[in-house]
Amino acid sequence: MKANNTLGLILFPAFDWAISPTHPEREERLLYTQDQLLEEGIEDIEGIHFFNPSVASAKDIDRVHFCYPSTKKLLTPSHFIAAGGVIRAFEAVLSGETDKSFALVRPPGHHAQRVVYGDRGFCIINTEAVGLAYARKKYGNMRVAIVDTDCHHGDGSQDIYWNDPDTLFISFHQDGRTLYPGTGAIEELGGPSAYGYNINIPLPPNTGDEGFQYVLEHVVLPILDEYNPDLIINSAGQDNHYTDPLTNMNFSAQGYANLNKLLNPDIAVLEGGYSIQGALPYVNTGIIAAMAGLDFSGVVEPDYHLGKWKQSSRITEQIKKISEDVLTIWQHKEALAERIFEGKSSVTRSRQVYYDTAGILESQTQEFITCPNCPGLDRIQSKNDRGASLIGITIPIRACPSCREKGYDLFEQTKSARGTKRYLQDLAHDKCIID
Repeated sequence: MKANNTLGLILFPAFDWAISPTHPEREERLLYTQDQLLEEGIEDIEGIHFFNPSVASAKDIDRVHFCYPSTKKLLTPSHFIAAGGVIRAFEAVLSGETDKSFALVRPPGHHAQRVVYGDRGFCIINTEAVGLAYARKKYGNMRVAIVDTDCHHGDGSQDIYWNDPDTLFISFHQDGRTLYPGTGAIEELGGPSAYGYNINIPLPPNTGDEGFQYVLEHVVLPILDEYNPDLIINSAGQDNHYTDPLTNMNFSAQGYANLNKLLNPDIAVLEGGYSIQGALPYVNTGIIAAMAGLDFSGVVEPDYHLGKWKQSSRITEQIKKISEDVLTIWQHKEALAERIFEGKSSVTRSRQVYYDTAGILESQTQEFITCPNCPGLDRIQSKNDRGASLIGITIPIRACPSCREKGYDLFEQTKSARGTKRYLQDLAHDKCIID
């Protein structure tokens, strides 16, 4: 058997890391998948290659995050290897080694925001963002679409790319009013330089294969066609599955495989999914077959019965209305942005972020300094309820000379903030300063 698309697989179960021995996010999430892949003979298919992960450096992490007190003190070796596994996935595709790649790594990352004080939503660093920042540093800036199919809203990825017009972020997830982290409403649309390029599609509980396919065909694919990205990344959470213990959706392995066939991502990265035996081995196998361009019709869970998990007509109508609203906003995003941001030299948002795993409450003010010639600057002032505080400034990769100079001036002015950790990310010149 030969794959129609060459596919690189990076498998890292992180044997030595777990939040607790019985926590849902543990090594068995990937061990059962590993057994299934061996049982199905995936490694014998011509064109499918297994690669070892690389190990990310502290600088790779610091391009994306402001880690307090430091990256090395906050992370474990498993986090550096998981991020390195995603970097290896980017390398495989962008170097031409394979057509596509799938990083089956843990711990997951899409709840990790730019500021990091600890674990939240089982995540501490955003591995996809780390891989993408590395890729842009090595291969040049590119137009990227991240499609997050995890059942939980990808609030960390949303935060990191909130004001980045070169990264289209699309998340379809169980409505945040019914599930952690409580975010991901349609109205969360992005910052002044990327308004409308942050797209949330909150779906009602008990959405099934039919609903996910409708959203993909009627909203996601038309938007991707118009955006025309250089690279598509699937943030491939699998907790929409009907057996998942933490969520309330009715997606199947066949649904996931068909989604990946239609989406046709260049890179997939495993996120959530906590039905260790009932879902993950089948879903991962289905995704691999779809990405490799193989027949996945035989990948079916032993207990699956369509009649039991069929989507109701009421939910179908809700999904159609949500899809219509999202597409209308996309089509009018420029006019909406002009009305909201016209004449403003900066835009500020204040919020609180709770680190549910670490038990830390962060208070944050973020200022986006606008510019007519580039995406502008991003300045964050943050403190938490344990007495830590930081100031972080991000100069984007397409910053104009004036904004780059202004970014360094702002960083110099922060010297007066005694007892506060200071960070500067100069993405235009791949320079990180931490003081």
